[in-house]
Amino acid sequence: MSATTPSAGPRPFWQPHLAGVLLGLGLLMTFVLTGHGLGASGFTTALAATTADVVAPAATESSSYWGPMFENGRNPLDSWITWQVIGAALGALIGAMTAGRFQISYDGPVRLGKPQRLLMAFAGGAISGLGARISLGCTSGLGLSGAATLASAGFLFLGGFFITGAIIGLATKRIWQ
Repeated sequence: MSATTPSAGPRPFWQPHLAGVLLGLGLLMTFVLTGHGLGASGFTTALAATTADVVAPAATESSSYWGPMFENGRNPLDSWITWQVIGAALGALIGAMTAGRFQISYDGPVRLGKPQRLLMAFAGGAISGLGARISLGCTSGLGLSGAATLASAGFLFLGGFFITGAIIGLATKRIWQ
């Protein structure tokens, strides 16, 4: 499933400093053009709200959490964050394909089968998503945009995220290897 021939191999990764500068310029451009920082967890919230509205519209619209998203006939998916996430996903796909790095793989503990690795990835994503909703932002929203605006919550979140990741990584490394 590679975009290049096997003999050509993948292109090298970008230089980290150049990628960091370009990410910073992209973040600045996002603030200037949209008045918002980067973020992604709001999209999954909008998607969940829209799905809940399809399944149980009365309960969803009367909910104190979901209801405000539907005020004045609004659709939660008609938001800038929806287009940002779609654009980021398409950009990542195009970038991976043009660099010859697109492949589908299942990482994780090798002694586990594919279903268990997928279950672990889903559980980790769900826990991280729950944490993002509780903290009112995700790693890109709180960490990247929050730190760029010197918000103390951004730095607190990043520290907690990395410390927790290191602890869980070390704990699960011993269990699963």
